[in-house]
Amino acid sequence: MISMGEDRNENEGDVTVEDKDTNPRTDESLETPEPDPEDNMQKQMNAAVNKETAMKYADNAIRQRENEKTYIQNIKNSNSGLSLGDLKEDALLADSKTVTRFSPAWNQTLASTAAILMTFTAGLTSGYSAILLPQLKESGSSIPCDESTASWIAAMAALPMAPGCLICGWLMEKFGRRNAHYMVCAPFLLGWILIACANNLALILLGRFFTGMCVGLIGPLGPVFISETCSPQLRGIFLAAISLAIAVGILVSHLIGTWVHWQWTAIICCIFPILSVILLSVIPESPTWLISKGQIEDGVKAFSWLRGYGDEARSELKAIIDKRKAADLEPTPTLREKINSLKSPELMKPLFIMIVFFVTCQFSGVNTVAFYSIEIIEKAVGKGIDHYVAMLAIDSLRTVMSVVACVTCKKYGRRPLCLISGLFTAISMVGLSMFLYWTDGKPTNLTWIPLSCLMGYICAISIGLVPLPWMMCGEVFPTRVRGLGSGISSATTFVSFFIVVKTAPGMMTDLGEVFTFLLYGTIALIGTGILYFILPETKGKSLQEIEDRFKSGKISIA
Repeated sequence: MISMGEDRNENEGDVTVEDKDTNPRTDESLETPEPDPEDNMQKQMNAAVNKETAMKYADNAIRQRENEKTYIQNIKNSNSGLSLGDLKEDALLADSKTVTRFSPAWNQTLASTAAILMTFTAGLTSGYSAILLPQLKESGSSIPCDESTASWIAAMAALPMAPGCLICGWLMEKFGRRNAHYMVCAPFLLGWILIACANNLALILLGRFFTGMCVGLIGPLGPVFISETCSPQLRGIFLAAISLAIAVGILVSHLIGTWVHWQWTAIICCIFPILSVILLSVIPESPTWLISKGQIEDGVKAFSWLRGYGDEARSELKAIIDKRKAADLEPTPTLREKINSLKSPELMKPLFIMIVFFVTCQFSGVNTVAFYSIEIIEKAVGKGIDHYVAMLAIDSLRTVMSVVACVTCKKYGRRPLCLISGLFTAISMVGLSMFLYWTDGKPTNLTWIPLSCLMGYICAISIGLVPLPWMMCGEVFPTRVRGLGSGISSATTFVSFFIVVKTAPGMMTDLGEVFTFLLYGTIALIGTGILYFILPETKGKSLQEIEDRFKSGKISIA
């Protein structure tokens, strides 16, 4: 019995062993596959590279944060002694990330573009009457237009320009440079809408009044805003772009109006004030104005966004803060003292220089040639020239030379450009006068001579006498009266502009073209001679440095 049990157990054991042998997959399915050594090595190398890259980025981030903390602490502990209050480092650091992402040059370009686009809209206003009036005079026009009506439409835009400059001086000082741009956009848009919807003369005149007033408002505002937001290296080219924007605006309005109805042209012009508002919404206020009003934290953030953290930027920022500190230490001036301060040399000297500069430019006949170019070409060259072709040719040449002015103003100083421009402007006008005197209105085969004089005149005046006054208008006045000084000097140019354009037809009729052009050339020569002795060189200098030199009486003309 026992042996039989043993035999059964053995058989059972045999069966078990046999089952294991016949089902090997049961154990193999529970085993982990052997890892590939090459895959492990590649993964370890990738992990090492990623770790090294992460450590490098972390190290750069820590270094950047330490530099930013040091920068802010230096501002707090600067020798200026100005109490900056409790600057919120988190806000400043958050803002500084924008500076890291976008270069200061890009940010300055963005800020300048907003002001330049507004000036472009002013150019559209200046050129609009040239395409509006011929269409209104056509038979079948919905708004009848005779010579008297046309003169009112043309003059209505020029009428509020000078008052607009004076209003803008107060506006930009009271509400800030960027906010003043916002305020100008509204009447600009309203003026174009009124013109686009006009079905009678009153709406056209009202629209022209609003757009003309905005041309005066933007006159001093654009140069001041660009001067206070740009570095000395970029300031010249962006200020020269103001004249380029006017030239392009005139050309664009003439191009559109040549093929498009005047109301649709006004509708297209409505787009640009809206674009300006969009650009203004992404840029900060002028840091110089913010700091001058005691908004130190906002001013530092705006300055850092625009200028970055370089040594030159830090030095300029410290100078602005030092000036604010000195102003805080002074007692509050009385009304009489404020009036007497307007006689200070840092205001009167640049004001005199800018008035001479603007008067020289306008009385050299720049707007006479622009407004009466067709008549002048007919008298100098002869009749038979298509009016629109001549107008677009002159506009194109003016635009090209404005581009040249942007390049030359960045490379060369203000004084050499002024002297070269003034000299060749005088030569071209006197040359045209002499040719008309010698020919005495008789037909001649030398028509290329007066045409060359006119082209040379446009080239010469466009690279110096036209852009430079607007450039320097935002550079030479002290911060506390920059709005007032630029407003008065800009108003001077619009008053001169009105006088020259108004008197030119009568002078050419009563005194003759010979005397008129000779007078323009003589004024250009005399004005250039005066500027040779009084015009300072501002290229590459900070606004604070220019102001200090005027105040000390040591401003250099070299």
